[in-house]
Amino acid sequence: MPRIAIIGSGFGGLAEAIRLQSRGFDVTVFEKRPQVGGRAYQLKRGGYTFDMGPSLITAPFIIERVFAAAGKRMADYVDIVPLDPFYRVYFHDGSHIDYNGNPEQMKAAMARFNPADAANYDRFFRDIKGIYDAIIAEGLGSKPFLTWGSFLKFAPRALRLGGLTPVYSFASKYFSDERNRFLFSFHPLFIGGSPFRAPSVYIMIPYLERDGGVWFSRGGMYSLVQAFEKVFREIGGTVRTGAEVERVLVENGTARGVRVSGEDIPFDAVVSNGDVPRVYRTLVAKEHRRKWSDRAIDRLHISMSCYLLYIGTRKQFPKLKHHTLILSKRYRELVADIFDRKILAEDFSMYLHVPTRTDPSMAPPGGESMYLLVPVPHLGGNVDWDTASEPFKNRILDFLEKEFGMEGLRESIEVLEVFTPKDFARELNAHLGNAFSIEPRLTQSAIFRPQNRSEDIRRFYLVGAGTHPGGGVPGVLLGAEATEQCVIEDFAGMGRPA
Repeated sequence: MPRIAIIGSGFGGLAEAIRLQSRGFDVTVFEKRPQVGGRAYQLKRGGYTFDMGPSLITAPFIIERVFAAAGKRMADYVDIVPLDPFYRVYFHDGSHIDYNGNPEQMKAAMARFNPADAANYDRFFRDIKGIYDAIIAEGLGSKPFLTWGSFLKFAPRALRLGGLTPVYSFASKYFSDERNRFLFSFHPLFIGGSPFRAPSVYIMIPYLERDGGVWFSRGGMYSLVQAFEKVFREIGGTVRTGAEVERVLVENGTARGVRVSGEDIPFDAVVSNGDVPRVYRTLVAKEHRRKWSDRAIDRLHISMSCYLLYIGTRKQFPKLKHHTLILSKRYRELVADIFDRKILAEDFSMYLHVPTRTDPSMAPPGGESMYLLVPVPHLGGNVDWDTASEPFKNRILDFLEKEFGMEGLRESIEVLEVFTPKDFARELNAHLGNAFSIEPRLTQSAIFRPQNRSEDIRRFYLVGAGTHPGGGVPGVLLGAEATEQCVIEDFAGMGRPA
């Protein structure tokens, strides 16, 4: 049984661990923190439970495939429930829309903003179905792009489908009202990309949501992390927490093990679920990196970061749905402040996850568990979070209470925890404190992205948001399938189960 080390236990690392252990490998997962989960961690304070990272489930059939790889059923481990609406979106003018997967309800809601936009809804979904079919139904998202030939075979089709144009530009061909344009272009922000330059291969996300729904796992997303860990242990896998990998051991161009707490541990292969830029810069010696040198990593465009508040209140706020977006007047300009100018603007847009709307057990009776996310620049900008965090927090709370109408918010707060880009860097080993690893833009997608099989080191593999196909729970789980294929190919003929 070839021995494989996996660095990190986010969704990608745990899915990869389950898949490879099920294939007959002897897999050990190393996790820096006291519990598994990576960016999908959990916080418990004063009777309140918070998901700290991913907060929604789309494409549950992709998750089901992880359980199936181990001969298990997802329903035996987690209880997922559908959400309606998927999101409530509040615009700066006070209008709002409940976004869901019902075409007639969506067209009626969109028509209030612009009747012609509503009339184009069906044509928009008909056209993005081609992109969805290519990436999901035909499995391109779960197949590695290891050669220029594989990319050039896909590129003409992507071009014909419009998949190489920016997401916002694609949506603008169908919708005129800025509110409707936002509804079908904001999704790249959920995976660390700018809607104004992320290629429209990512515009298939609305189709993914409409086709498969948006779901919530009772107990929070961390219940899915726990389910993955349980399955992995049941099939014989090993998990070591509080065990930070300090070095990938390389001999003659081949990964031979990992160094943990000063101990060199031999393995036949190594899979990294860590943040790709940081893993290459700090865990792999320079002499082993020709393609991903420090200079090449410095040229990468890194995703934005997030400013997060975890708020437990003794009262509830019915104005909030399970998922709520509250938007600034500015869209393009605010995105440019975050991604390009890298400044902390005076205004902000935010996303709130309020799981107590669906699962009251995540807060004391009558209380609310809220996870609030504001996109902000990564640490490559000039924001000093040691001094900026407290004023920024107060601006957010003042806005919610005084302008948005959450009366009594401050006086009802029982738990308030803050997570800044500096925490992403310190707690999650994220390069420049990023929230989603490498930005999904055209020149950093498919063949241009760090590959599932390392280009520099034999038997060293990548999984997670920084490799193909990209971020988001569906993305990293598809990536785990692509990485699994690479490992299986490289170990073919060694006598373990195929």
